[in-house]
Amino acid sequence: MKPSTTPMSAVDRSWLRMESVENPMMISAVLSFDQPIPIKRLKRVLSDRFLCFRRFRQRVAHRGERIFWQDDPLFDLDNHIHPIALPGKGTLEDLQALVSDLNSTPLDFNRPLWQIHYIDHYNGGCALLVRIHHCIADGISLVRVLLSLTDSTPDAKVHTISPLRPRQDVRPSPLARLWQRVRNSGVTAIEQSRLFLHSLREEQGYPLKLARTASNVAIDCLKVGLAPNEPATSLKQPLSGRKRVAWAEPLDLTEVKHCAKALGGTINDVLLSVATGAIHQHFIEAHEQIPDCGIRVAVPFNLRPLNQPIEDLGNKFGLVLVNLPVDVDCPLMCFRQTQENMNRLKRSYQAQVTYSLLDLFGRGPDMLERRALSMLSHKASAVLTNVPGPKDPVYLAGAKLAQPMFWVPQSGDIGIGMSIFSYAGTVQFGISVDKGIQADPQAIMGYFRENFEKLAALASQEEKPQTNLAAS
Repeated sequence: MKPSTTPMSAVDRSWLRMESVENPMMISAVLSFDQPIPIKRLKRVLSDRFLCFRRFRQRVAHRGERIFWQDDPLFDLDNHIHPIALPGKGTLEDLQALVSDLNSTPLDFNRPLWQIHYIDHYNGGCALLVRIHHCIADGISLVRVLLSLTDSTPDAKVHTISPLRPRQDVRPSPLARLWQRVRNSGVTAIEQSRLFLHSLREEQGYPLKLARTASNVAIDCLKVGLAPNEPATSLKQPLSGRKRVAWAEPLDLTEVKHCAKALGGTINDVLLSVATGAIHQHFIEAHEQIPDCGIRVAVPFNLRPLNQPIEDLGNKFGLVLVNLPVDVDCPLMCFRQTQENMNRLKRSYQAQVTYSLLDLFGRGPDMLERRALSMLSHKASAVLTNVPGPKDPVYLAGAKLAQPMFWVPQSGDIGIGMSIFSYAGTVQFGISVDKGIQADPQAIMGYFRENFEKLAALASQEEKPQTNLAAS
């Protein structure tokens, strides 16, 4: 019997096609724990909570131009879990060097596209390096999947391993599949017509509102297409395909919240402006002329409701191009400008536009998509993600998660990925830099903390006059 197959969606196909020697399309996570995790217990957790998503037992299959998800008839969990020891003394630097090396290595396309390296004897406990291909799902969904492996207490019970039984799908005939598509399209059309007529009856200005929305979408589409390429800086250099990663001691989330409140902004505004300041300082230290128009970063924008459980994987997000005012020296002015840029983007349809473009590219020829995605990658110098995590500590197989770090891949000629992740009252910041780019990841980690401390100090001074005014 032939293995069961499922057509890959156009958007997921876009992310699969972005795979290149310079930029493997992997979402990676480094999870460090306060104590070793028994391998057998880790396998129980994965069998029970990870492999319940069928996609992790499927590999990519090609039939001409068509791409499918195919059940792997030889699937074995042991092929995806690799115990490994750190070289040297097992320090943070040794772990970062190992992660850099593995993140430069593509996954095996003959198997389901994920791997976990179990790193023993790290910092008195252990660490997991998880690598999952972007075509399986977007970063926010995969973070939620990984967090679903954890518990709120260290003594939660784990089920015993049960043998994985291949799912026997009854494949409908071509005529039945055609009828199903026609039926689904008809139901969708009827529902959309009903909502349209209801809006016409209930909202007097609905036609004008609809026309204005369509106009705004068209304008945002033009803005994405006509945006100029990024200025020539040290951040836009030919890529080598070798990655260097680094992450720092986390910030205190309470301090970040206090800073945001004092400045009348959001936590996201603070962290983006601090990242901007770190890049500004990189240009200063490198004695490089700073582009007076700033630089742009591509920021993933989630289009999947966070209050709904993840039942199906896949990519459901768009990208927005955020202008970072790296030419602004004053931290307060940098914050205000970043805040204004973010508020403007929140009112735009750029995320929906880029999601639709990815869907369109995924349906077209491979060469057309590569050219279009190459054009889009010229419009950003880095990818920056900001994902909220659990507010309280979590435990995997009884071990406490001490520090999590996540990265999404870069595409085209983008060689820098920055990641911000909040967890248990802290804010984690990490960076991945292609070796062809003349930027020191460890130095940028230091710049990030220095710029936060500068902004927090200025925020406290801004707060004092308001406090004195209220007292008087």
